[in-house]
Parts: sequence; structure tokens; C-alpha cells
Amino acid sequence: MLSCSMDHRGLCRATAIGYLFLLLFSFFISISTSCSNGNCQVLDSCSQATDCGRGLYCGNCQALGKTQPFCTRGQATIPTSVIGGLPFNKYSWLVTHNSFSIVDAPSLSGVQRLTFYNQEDTVTNQLMNGVRGLMLDMYDFDGDIWLCHSFRGQCFNFTAFQPAINTLREVEAFLSQNPTEIVTIIIEDYVHTPKGLTKLFTNAGLDKYWFPVSKMPKNGEDWPIVNDMVQANHRLLVFTSVASKEAEEGIAYQWKYILENEAGDPGVKQGSCPNRKESGPLNSKSASLFLMNYFPTYPVEDEACKVHSTPLADMIGTCYKAAGSMIPNFLAVNFYMVFSCNYYL
Repeated sequence: MLSCSMDHRGLCRATAIGYLFLLLFSFFISISTSCSNGNCQVLDSCSQATDCGRGLYCGNCQALGKTQPFCTRGQATIPTSVIGGLPFNKYSWLVTHNSFSIVDAPSLSGVQRLTFYNQEDTVTNQLMNGVRGLMLDMYDFDGDIWLCHSFRGQCFNFTAFQPAINTLREVEAFLSQNPTEIVTIIIEDYVHTPKGLTKLFTNAGLDKYWFPVSKMPKNGEDWPIVNDMVQANHRLLVFTSVASKEAEEGIAYQWKYILENEAGDPGVKQGSCPNRKESGPLNSKSASLFLMNYFPTYPVEDEACKVHSTPLADMIGTCYKAAGSMIPNFLAVNFYMVFSCNYYL
């Protein structure tokens, strides 16, 4: 669920959809100076971290014209903790765009990195804070498979972050320590090594959690109930951008199962929610999962709190309509910790 308001501006959307899994609503929240000791909520003024409630932190947003710190959301509520027993596609999950592209991440390639950054926290912390989807760009590099934020389909030493197995081992540790959680990995795939991804995930110890392609719904049907997925230990969904790897390696081709809007600036343009060219039309019902990209082409950390405020709530409504009354199952963002909305995903 998501609620968001900006001082004197109200926003109210309530949508009942078959299985009700995401509610958009808002209520008036005024800036207050009287709360403390964990009682402050989103947009309430604060002076220290302990003033804010669970899942919130005390921060500021110059881009919104705020002159004093206030509580913002840094942790998502897991939707299955609110209502359980529904098919996987009846929930919405928070996804980090370029999850590996982390501010201040040390260079492991031996040269200074020249690229954009999209997140402010480690993948382990992302998962602990409620992120359940990771967007990872994987490349052949230096005799291995690396995570790179690069261009022209090639990883360079100045765009490389780290071997992908390091991040995948973080995912394995999280799944091992949290036996009821489900994680989705969406790969922008530039790996040409034969069976390279299969070997990578096996070496990371993730094959035991793999959701088989054979069990994925092909024509827009419902996914299995999350409880059944957990019971079967099918707790890792992996999608690739390369169609041939579904037959070659048993890795699901992303746009066969997921509808997706355009990424970058087109995805944050108010009043418009075009589909990505690789995806089917958003209202086609050809797939039962919907990935909503909501991040500008050029990430600016200081602007994230403004981007993740009322415009985000408005854009979810726009994309909901464009997708034929289908709420996003995956919401992909930059700088996931900075939300000026009350967020329950």
C-alpha cells in the first residue's frame, strides 16, 4: 500500500481489484513538532533517528523545499505480512534498479570508476529493508561474470563493480536466513559464455531455490500461491533479457512473463505510461506480472525524495490505467531508501 501527501495537498485513490493487494490512498499529514520517541510518522518533523517510527528515518529533502529534517520511509512493509495466501502476482514488491551500483562502492578493477550510481546501500541491507527484487547487469569481464554499469554491451575496467557471484552470495545468505521470503532477480544479460549463468547461480548456491520455468504461467494465468512457493522452496525467480537462454539454460525470458513500461525519463513523465518496446502492450493481459519502472535516466540522489513523493503516487495511478486496471507487481526505483510517502510494499 502507498499513501502520500504533501503538507496541504491531499490525494485519495482506493481501488478494489479482484484480490486486493495494493491500495492507493492518502490522508492529510501536517508537519508536527510534538512527536518524539518513535511516535513520528512520515513527514512529521524530527530531530534524531529515534523520533521516527519503525521503518522510518530522520532525513531532509532540499528538493521539496524542506528547511528541517522530517521522517521519511527507508523500509518497506512486506505485503505478505499484511495479507497472506494469495498468488504471487497479487502482491507488489519493491525492486532496486541497478541494485549493485552503490554510492561509494570500492573499485575492484584497479582503476577509478566512471559511471552513474543508483543506490545508497548494500544488497544485503536492501533485502533486509524489504526490497524483494534486484535488477542486475551482468557481463563477461576479466575471465568471469561481473556486475557492470556500462554501455555498448561491453564491460570496461572503469564501469565494473564486482564479480556477480559476490552479490549472489548475499542473496543466498538472505534466503537461507529467511526461509519464508521470495526474491526476484531481473538480469540485463550481456553474458556470452556458454552456460555461464547456470554455472554462476549454481556456484553461488542458489540453484536449490530456483523456481522452474516449467511451472511459470505462460498466458497471463495466476502464479502459484506464495505459501506453496515457500513450501516447495521455489523462492528465487530469475529472468533474463536474452530469449534463447530459456531453452539453453532454463532461465525465463523476461518479456514472456512480465509486462513492462519504458524505463528512464519516459517512465517518470506524468500522465503517460508507454510500454517498453520489448514488452507486450501493458493492457494485453499476455502476462500476469507487471514491472513498473520509475526512475529518471540520470540518477540524482538529492532529487530522489522529490521523485518519490506525490508524483510517484500519481504515476502508479497512470500506469494502473494503462495496464488495464493492473497494479504493478514490481516497482523499480533508484535510491530506494528515500521516500516522502507512506509506503507499504
